[in-house]
Amino acid sequence: MAAVQGHLSNGADGPDAGGEGAPLAFRRAVTGLCAARVRPEVELDPTPPPRRLAPFSYALEAVVTDTTADDDEEELAEGRLILLHDPAGHDAWRGTFRLVTLIHAELEPEIAADPLLPEVCWSWLTGALDARGLGCTEPSGTVTRASSHYFGGIGEREPSTRIEIRASWTPSDHPSPEAARPERADEAAEPLGVPDTGAHLAAWCDLLCQIAGLPPAGTTEAGVVSLPQRRGPGGTR
Repeated sequence: MAAVQGHLSNGADGPDAGGEGAPLAFRRAVTGLCAARVRPEVELDPTPPPRRLAPFSYALEAVVTDTTADDDEEELAEGRLILLHDPAGHDAWRGTFRLVTLIHAELEPEIAADPLLPEVCWSWLTGALDARGLGCTEPSGTVTRASSHYFGGIGEREPSTRIEIRASWTPSDHPSPEAARPERADEAAEPLGVPDTGAHLAAWCDLLCQIAGLPPAGTTEAGVVSLPQRRGPGGTR
């Protein structure tokens, strides 16, 4: 299992950007992410967050690899998860926190031709949250598939089909033990409304693995299917 580590950024210039200069609620939300444990096929790393979406933000990028490969590990899917925080609240979010994601992977053309594929992929996102008992509000997003055919000097390449999920949702205020633990004794009773960001990260990793075509971790659940996957994000086999 991988433990998430990284840095904070509040989009401001100067030595006080992030860290102790960030609101306590945001720091605890990032603590929840850093304490998350995810499947070994998922490699997580911090990445610079966007600076204009919210006053405070934190981002992770992930790659799902085939750990059973004999030679080099094959990348099956990749994505980015961004935590946004606006202490004043945001009308569109209907809250002070927002999670934003981008996931993409390469699929076999015959799989991507399924007319129900977009609806299925969206249901995987909501199902991953439901499976971990996570509430959310104001979910929105798109599922896009695009096929590429090659001609001329690169005509020997096989056709490739790419699927992409862009989504965002407002996590409900159900803190994890790590996020709710006070940093000082005088903070013990402070109501912060910090969501269980670690659980949301774990659910997002579940979705990423499902898009990558990996079977569910642990006991196989009835009715759970994954996409057959033979290409990585770069179209390699």
